[in-house]
Amino acid sequence: MLRKIRRILAAICFLLITLLFVDFTGILHLWFGWLAKIQFLPAVLALNAGVILFLVLLTLVGSRIYCSVICPLGVFQDIVARIGKGKKKMPYTYSKPKSWLRYVMLILLVVAFIAGIHAFVALLDPYGIYGRMANNVFQPVWIWGNNLLATIAERIDSYAFYRTDVWLKSLPTFIIAIAMAVLVIVLAWRNGRTYCNTICPVGTILGFLSRFSLFRISIDKEKCNKCTLCARNCKASCIDTDNYQVDHSRCVACMNCIGKCKKDAIHYRFAYSKKAENQPAAQPKGENRREFLASSLLLLTSSLQAQVAEKAEKIKMDGGLADIIEKKAPKRQTPITPPGSQSARNMQQHCTACQLCVSACPNEVLRPSQSLDTFMQPTMSYERGYCRPECTKCSEVCPAGAILKIDKAEKSSIQIGHAVWIKDYCIPLTDKQECGNCARHCPVNAISMIPSEPGNPDSLKIPAVNTERCIGCGACENLCPARPLSAIYVEGHEHHRVI
Repeated sequence: MLRKIRRILAAICFLLITLLFVDFTGILHLWFGWLAKIQFLPAVLALNAGVILFLVLLTLVGSRIYCSVICPLGVFQDIVARIGKGKKKMPYTYSKPKSWLRYVMLILLVVAFIAGIHAFVALLDPYGIYGRMANNVFQPVWIWGNNLLATIAERIDSYAFYRTDVWLKSLPTFIIAIAMAVLVIVLAWRNGRTYCNTICPVGTILGFLSRFSLFRISIDKEKCNKCTLCARNCKASCIDTDNYQVDHSRCVACMNCIGKCKKDAIHYRFAYSKKAENQPAAQPKGENRREFLASSLLLLTSSLQAQVAEKAEKIKMDGGLADIIEKKAPKRQTPITPPGSQSARNMQQHCTACQLCVSACPNEVLRPSQSLDTFMQPTMSYERGYCRPECTKCSEVCPAGAILKIDKAEKSSIQIGHAVWIKDYCIPLTDKQECGNCARHCPVNAISMIPSEPGNPDSLKIPAVNTERCIGCGACENLCPARPLSAIYVEGHEHHRVI
């Protein structure tokens, strides 16, 4: 019964969290966005004391339930392990704990956080790893399926579905997501929860706490005949039947071992009962060893970036009469961070690069950064859309406090950057044609059109930017007809301010 309950809860959490990343409508976040906020590392970075206390108490009471139910990467490993070892009735064996590796990875995480190497922190966060996998691998498949249904619906005069673009937001992030997916899948396919119990820093922290859990798996040595049925069904490889011991720091409370024992010698029970006190306190031992795959795959795949960085520019045709050249991103001196992030420093310190805000952005403004100091964290660019003043999706879904929640009124007064006019690209000067597109679409009236020739009111008008009023939404940059670079672009601000 405990195993069934755990599986049902894990399946529900995994499905809903996955849908949060693949859903491009933003509807599901209104109901299930809290699932992202109860992830361990995002809660720590957001200083969400309530969630942290809940997860600590949950672990101290019931062991690593978080890892087997709430963590999407953990459940994903269970699915892969189930497929990989599906043909074998008893596929696992006990292995010695690699405590030195676990604590080295945890120390590296803490050192990286203190040193400001937040890209390394993002690489190790299990929720962030799964988020990037979902955003870069699962969401495109989901959208392609939606577009197929939209095509079918169009043919029967139905508008139940609508098309949306599938586009590569960041090649380096895509490579990292694929590399981590391969690493996790290979480890889970071969030996179940290897990643959780050797690399994952969250698993190490909760594993330390679970040593003191009130309820945990225990073996009755008087009934146990050392048949190893429980050990051979343990994905964490943490049951040492030779010494009647369970390594509680690695046990994820999956309950797979319960019910397998024909002697009723293994239970999930109160750990401080008299029965438990009589058990020997020997350290886990075993003769079998597991292979451990090196995580250097990430470094090897990053070398592919240079080979595919230069992509052929996609040319569209306007009715066969003219080429429509795609916009190029300008070279900004200061990257633009979303409204609610307060500053580039706040974003850098709190973001786990889970890509949830990138998935939820309906305007296709957010994409992962390629800069080394903010690698994979969201940055803004306006080639595909602009940051609409009425949209606050990114602030609503961020679980780590990198983007604080704001309302529509607050967003309209937050200055994240300012527009800069480039004389050499402006159509009234280059093509001698009237334009004014930037001024017409500015939502805060920060752009006015003035005569290009001083003293001649009949000359062609050019834009003048009021930088004190501009909020940096990027409407002018996105809607500027100049190609491939806009004649007006947004320069970001290190620190946001209210105007």
